[in-house]
Amino acid sequence: MTSLAILGALARSFAMISLIAIGGVNAVVPAMRHEVVDVLHWMSDATFMQLYAVTQITPGPNVVIVSLIGWQMGGLAGLLVATLSMLLPACLLAFVVGRLMSRVAGSKGFRLAQDALVPVAIGLIIAGGLDLAQAAHRGWLTVAISAASMVSILKLGLNPIWTLLASAAIALAAHYTGLVSIA
Repeated sequence: MTSLAILGALARSFAMISLIAIGGVNAVVPAMRHEVVDVLHWMSDATFMQLYAVTQITPGPNVVIVSLIGWQMGGLAGLLVATLSMLLPACLLAFVVGRLMSRVAGSKGFRLAQDALVPVAIGLIIAGGLDLAQAAHRGWLTVAISAASMVSILKLGLNPIWTLLASAAIALAAHYTGLVSIA
């Protein structure tokens, strides 16, 4: 694929994805993964998950994943095209909706539409988590670590940072003892 074709595919893909990003970028991460891994075959699940992991540990907005995918596929031009394609359509849509909101904010129809979008956003975020968990699955250890982390956070009230550190330590120990491969 030529670099111009890659830039065009980045623009098309992220512009379309940006318009369904109800609930933020995390809600559409599965759509991004599907597009770049399954449809365009630009990277493997492992590479996508590595890019996603980098965006989760860096400060700033989660939309950084779009920039990293763009950089991976097209260098600086890819970064700019992907990022602008993700941000501009959503910003324009938000502007138009914001202008309309001022006219219909008190109406029953507007409140109904607003209330209806909340479960859609929650569903997209949950589906995204499940999709990422499936893409990151490396065997029994990832399932055990994920379950233990969930219980630690939800039931015991542990800070997610501690579960993240413990998970990393367990995975590294398992890898270096030869119990599992994390590559």
